[in-house]
Amino acid sequence: MIVGDLLELDDLHIGVAWATPELLGRQVTGVTSTDLQDPARYLQRGELVLTGLVWWRPEDASAAVRFATSLRSARVAALLAGEGTHGAVPAELVTACRTHGIPLLSVPAGTSFRAVTDRVYLRLWGDLQARTQGAAAVPETVRRDLVGLLHAGADATEVLARAVTRLGLPDCSLTTAGGRPLGSSAPDTARPPDTARPPTASGAAGKGGPAAIPVGPRGDSPFDGWQLHPHAEPDAAEVTLLHGLAELLAPLAVRARATAAAQRQTAVRAVELIEQGGGPGLPDALAACGLPEGRPLTPVTARISGGSATWAAAALAEALHGTGAPFVAAPDGRGGATGLAAAPAAAVTAALRAARPQLQARLGARQELCAGVGPAAPTEASALRAALVQAGYALESRVGGPVGCSGELDSLGALLRGIPAEVTAAFHGRLLAPLAAHDRGNSVSLLGTLAAFLDHDCSWSRTAGALHVHVNTVHYRVRRIEELTGRSLARLSDRLDLRAALLCTPAGTR
Repeated sequence: MIVGDLLELDDLHIGVAWATPELLGRQVTGVTSTDLQDPARYLQRGELVLTGLVWWRPEDASAAVRFATSLRSARVAALLAGEGTHGAVPAELVTACRTHGIPLLSVPAGTSFRAVTDRVYLRLWGDLQARTQGAAAVPETVRRDLVGLLHAGADATEVLARAVTRLGLPDCSLTTAGGRPLGSSAPDTARPPDTARPPTASGAAGKGGPAAIPVGPRGDSPFDGWQLHPHAEPDAAEVTLLHGLAELLAPLAVRARATAAAQRQTAVRAVELIEQGGGPGLPDALAACGLPEGRPLTPVTARISGGSATWAAAALAEALHGTGAPFVAAPDGRGGATGLAAAPAAAVTAALRAARPQLQARLGARQELCAGVGPAAPTEASALRAALVQAGYALESRVGGPVGCSGELDSLGALLRGIPAEVTAAFHGRLLAPLAAHDRGNSVSLLGTLAAFLDHDCSWSRTAGALHVHVNTVHYRVRRIEELTGRSLARLSDRLDLRAALLCTPAGTR
C-alpha cells in the first residue's frame, strides 16, 4: 500500500493538504493515532500518523514545527490531520510539513479515525495475504472463503466456526494473551482454554492439554499478542492447518495491537491534563480518547511490581474490557498506569477483580499486579483529579486486597495503610517510643495495656478482665501510660492519636 491509495477511498473523503506525487508513492507499513506534541518514540518508520490536532494551539507558533520535526525523525510515511477540532488543517502545519517533506492529508470531521485505521489495515492485510507463504497450508478455496468473511467484518466466532467446518479441525478458541476471549467455534460447550500456559511455535501438546498457537507478533509484554487454543489435541496435519489459520488471523492481531498502542498514546495527554488540574484542552483530549461526553468517568491506577508501565497499561486495558463500557488506559510516567472508564466504580472494581487471577498467572513469581479504583466523577478537571488521587490511595492502602476501591475505605486502619511506611513508623515512634522503652526493661507491657484499654472502649472493668488483673492495676498502668506519653486517655483527641499510633506499628515489630 502507498500513501496515495488513501485518496481512492471515496467513502472516507480524505483530501490532500500538501503533497507531491513522489511523496504520495511512499510505502505504508501501518497506522497509529496520537495527539502528543512529540510522539517520535511511539512511531515506526513508514507509518501513517493520525492526529486530531488536540495538541495544536494557535498562540504557540512553534507547535507545528516541533510536531513535524518529531514525525520526520521517526521517518513516517504521511500525516493525516483531522478537521473536527479546529475546522480546518492549520496553515502553520501545512508549512511545517512542506518544510520537512511530510505528505499531509486532511480527514473531514465526519470521518472517524477508526474507519481510517480499519481500511488501512484491510488494505495492508490484502497485500500481506497476496505474498504470504505460511497460509499455503490452508487450501486456496478455504483461504478465500475465510478472508472474505474477515473483509466483510465477520466476528472471530463466525470465522472460527467456518474454519473448523471447512478444514475438519477440532473446535478452537481465540483469546488475547491476557486470557480475554475473542471468539470460539463452540461458544456454548467449549471449556475455557488454559491461557496461563505460554503458546509454542510448534503447537505441541504438553501437560494440561493442547498448547496454544501464537497469532501475530509477540512483544515484550506478557499481555501482547493473541492465541489460538484447540480444545482437543490436534494431530500433525491439524497442527499445520491451525498454524495456517493463525497466519490468516495475524493481521487482525497486528491491527488490534496498533489500535491499543494508539489509544494509549492518546490517553497520555488526557491523563496529564487531569493530573495538572485541567486546561482548555481536556474536553478535546477526552473526546479524542473516545470517551462519551457528559458521562461520569471512574479513574483507575495500576502497577506491576517488577514490571514496566507499559505492562501495567496493557494489563489494565485487558481488565477494563470486562466493564463493557468505553475506557482508556495509559502509562503514567511513574512506572504504573492510569485508566478512565465510563462505568460505575462498583462495575470497574468487579471487572478488575474478576480479571486479575488470569492476568496474574501471566506474571513471574516475584511480580504482582495491583490496582486501585476511585469514585466515578463528572468530566471536570478538579473532580477527576480528586477521584484519581483517591484511586492512587486505594492502590497504596490495598483496602480490599490487590484490587482496592476507595469506596471501601471506611476505617482508620484502612486509611493509614495508604500512608508510606516510613511516615507511619515515624509517627508510631514519636508517640509510643517511651512505652516501647519501658516494655523492653519490664515484664509488664504498657503497649499491651494501652491496646486492651482502647479495644474495650476505655472500660476499666472489661480491660481488667481481658488482662486478668485487678481494676486498680489497670488504673495504675493507665496513669503510667499518660505520664510517659504526655497524653490523657480521658480526652477523645488523645485517645484517637494513640489508637492511630498503635495501628501504625511497623510490621516487623508486631
